[in-house]
Amino acid sequence: MSRIGKRPIPIPAKVSITIDGQDVRVKGPKGELSRTLPTGVEVVQEGETLLVNRKDDSRLARERHGLCRTLVANMVEGVANGYQKRLEIQGIGYRAQVQGRNLNLSLGYSHPVVFEPPAGIEFAVENNTNVIISGIDKELVGNIAASIRASRPPEPYKGKGVRYFGEQVRRKAGKSGKK
Repeated sequence: MSRIGKRPIPIPAKVSITIDGQDVRVKGPKGELSRTLPTGVEVVQEGETLLVNRKDDSRLARERHGLCRTLVANMVEGVANGYQKRLEIQGIGYRAQVQGRNLNLSLGYSHPVVFEPPAGIEFAVENNTNVIISGIDKELVGNIAASIRASRPPEPYKGKGVRYFGEQVRRKAGKSGKK
């Protein structure tokens, strides 16, 4: 039995859950999320908790048990509290600003890099170098943060680029001078 899969998911007071076969719909104060779970697992609501159970002990069901429990738990947490990822920009002349809903990044290219947020994602900028991505879908927040970081990943010689908040970048020495 999966150690993660057998843990019950507590349901906060303001969150309502609708289960229709393999479709799970979670509604809370921040918004609404829905997901169709794969076959082999089922979600059961017992009072103020959710349980994710395997239908059988096939290999496929065992593989998906913990995954589905985590996906449903992330949905419950997202509609109750939301998620956010922080990025920091390092480099001379590198900066970010929000224009309308879009995120406009100056990252040393000849053109600005503009990110248009999908539905449910909000951008915020602090001190022109800290970007905050927030939303209710953990997967979507992480994917947007990764795509922003990929626009100029941190380089190992001077450390310039976009990195996750608190990320440590391994530095290289660079070339040595002539003797």
